[in-house]
Amino acid sequence: MKVPMITAEDMAGDGRLLRVVDALAEALADLSAGRTSSPPRTVVQHGPQRELLAGTAVWARRGAGTVKITSLTPDNPERGLPLIHGLVVLTDLETGRITALLDGAELTTLRTGAVAALATRLCSPPDAGDLALVGAGVQARALVRAVSAVRPVRSVRVYSRTRARTEAFAQWVRHTAGPGVRVAVCDTARDAVRDAGIICTATSTDDAEPLLAADWVAPGAHVNVIGGTHEDAVEVEPALLADALVVVEERAAAVAEAGEVRAALATGLLREDQLTELGTLTGHGARPDDSRTSVFRGVGMAIEDTAAAAALYEASCG
Repeated sequence: MKVPMITAEDMAGDGRLLRVVDALAEALADLSAGRTSSPPRTVVQHGPQRELLAGTAVWARRGAGTVKITSLTPDNPERGLPLIHGLVVLTDLETGRITALLDGAELTTLRTGAVAALATRLCSPPDAGDLALVGAGVQARALVRAVSAVRPVRSVRVYSRTRARTEAFAQWVRHTAGPGVRVAVCDTARDAVRDAGIICTATSTDDAEPLLAADWVAPGAHVNVIGGTHEDAVEVEPALLADALVVVEERAAAVAEAGEVRAALATGLLREDQLTELGTLTGHGARPDDSRTSVFRGVGMAIEDTAAAAALYEASCG
């Protein structure tokens, strides 16, 4: 039997992206309600920051299960190669049949952007349109696409440590976002995030020294934190979490893998019971408090891959 391959090209377009966002809302609601689970990934280290990862989950609501194998090689961009390579196997739970293979790197990029889009949709004001990014890689591009699908982005400011990459990223935004969106390259991360309503960090830092200070973030802003290469890496100062609405995919996963959350818990800035799971917000229909800063700290979970794969497969079947 020939198994269809869902490629990066098959995952393009706002229609498919929004289907993934909606599927993630359902799956994470099921996760928070105990109707599904997301087992921890298996991670094998094979050199400095190099990892081989395997994750699997089933989602009974859609009758789907996935197995994903990915590799993480931080020095690949210097070789002109992607940071992540991977493959996702989608199965039908009723028959056990393999229904599709999916480009694992593209699915990871897409669903990571999509879960940030879901958090943005649930936590930021509907008219928030000033987007700031720290990081200018593949994931930052996915975040521009994802946030723009759920909010009326009017301006994009970006900072990364590599000026040439940042300039290339800005040019890409100008080309894809159209003439109505203002794009600026900033000399510092502080300049990029100042007064922004939506902030996204997407770097490959492995450092516990934050890239963003808490007092750089405007009150009431929404922050998506999705970078860092291990469980103690920090992109934003943990002090930001002390008074913010802190949103995570799952409490246990955040405590195990999210550097900012781990640091805030260790220093008494935050209690575990103050973490709000994203799935518990999906039925609210409105931001909990427009005046309160919100921080979504994502770590990526196997159930998200399953939800994204199921949505993309359904889209491919028409």
